[in-house]
Amino acid sequence: MHKIHGFCEPRFKAVEAVFQRHFNEQKEVGASFSAYLKGQRVIDIWAGHADANRTQTWNEDTIVNVFSTTKIMGSLCLLMLVDRGLIDLNAPVAKYWPEFGQAGKENVPVKYLLSHSSGVSGFDQKVSVQDLYDSDRMAAMLAAQKPWWKPGTKSGYQTVSFSFLIGHLVKLVSGKTLGTFFRDEIANPLGIDFHIGTPAELDPRIADVISKPVPVSWIEKNFLRVATPVTAKGILNPDPNQLVPASNTRAWRACELPSSNGHGNARSVAQVGAILASGGSFGGKALLSSKTVEAAITRQISGWDKVLCINMEWGLGFQLNAKTTRIGPRSFGWYGYGGSSCMMDRDLNASVAYVMNNCSNNLLTDRRAAKLFQSFRACL
Repeated sequence: MHKIHGFCEPRFKAVEAVFQRHFNEQKEVGASFSAYLKGQRVIDIWAGHADANRTQTWNEDTIVNVFSTTKIMGSLCLLMLVDRGLIDLNAPVAKYWPEFGQAGKENVPVKYLLSHSSGVSGFDQKVSVQDLYDSDRMAAMLAAQKPWWKPGTKSGYQTVSFSFLIGHLVKLVSGKTLGTFFRDEIANPLGIDFHIGTPAELDPRIADVISKPVPVSWIEKNFLRVATPVTAKGILNPDPNQLVPASNTRAWRACELPSSNGHGNARSVAQVGAILASGGSFGGKALLSSKTVEAAITRQISGWDKVLCINMEWGLGFQLNAKTTRIGPRSFGWYGYGGSSCMMDRDLNASVAYVMNNCSNNLLTDRRAAKLFQSFRACL
């Protein structure tokens, strides 16, 4: 039996029991889970190992790549600029990024980038993982593209393109890269151990991402039976079987991909979530107005997502009302490849996060995360 480390309030012991069971059932190598309720940390637990060979302990300060859960942080950065009056959600992206205003995107508003309804859900050209490290080139490529459908009429998950759509806009308006903005405006002031562009000195604390190649049979079962060419371009470019292994390299860790390469643990992810769950404040510091948070968790578009091939309900940067992971009446959040997840609820003022290194093949809801979040909700 794996020893569970950390802190869990007695009323949430059922959540800790689920966490323990996942280790007992060999579903985990290393993982952490954390929850904040009304601004107070009520769960902060971790266990297991940071490497596939199980020679390095997963510690209190272990961090790991959380893949698309990073989109929560990227969205928060852009929303802060909105809150400061520097970006108008209804204004065309081209107001701030003139090169974007071409090829049928002249009137695409900023809010479409956050609601994944811009029609720019990926790249027309084949790209490699290494291409992603040149953010200016990727942004220019997307700016020149035609949208894949009429913007605003359908959502299409911006799997990787989100990095360059949101990241470039933040850079143009703030004068800082998104990773630097996050560090200077959020992480450092609030003491949050989350990084978009992770320095080499943190490598000893970073757990390995453990993942097997995605089998063709799994892709066929889960996507190809309902997929369109948009699905393939949106999810399979660059090739996930190249991208995931690259996540253990220094080049990947160092670059800034607000769609995909944030590094943190459940504690730091839940802390970011607590900012939004509270209405914009954390640790006595206000980052957003409640008005902006309410706008972010108001439905922008719903229905069949052209990339994910499932029905989705999107706010500004977040999925709303997810059936299997919701923790309350007004839940919102997002997930990362392999299992990492964060769910927040405005009415409860609650934020929960799960982070691990043993990846499942799930692009969205992970069963381990769902069980933990459901257990948390049952304890309330």
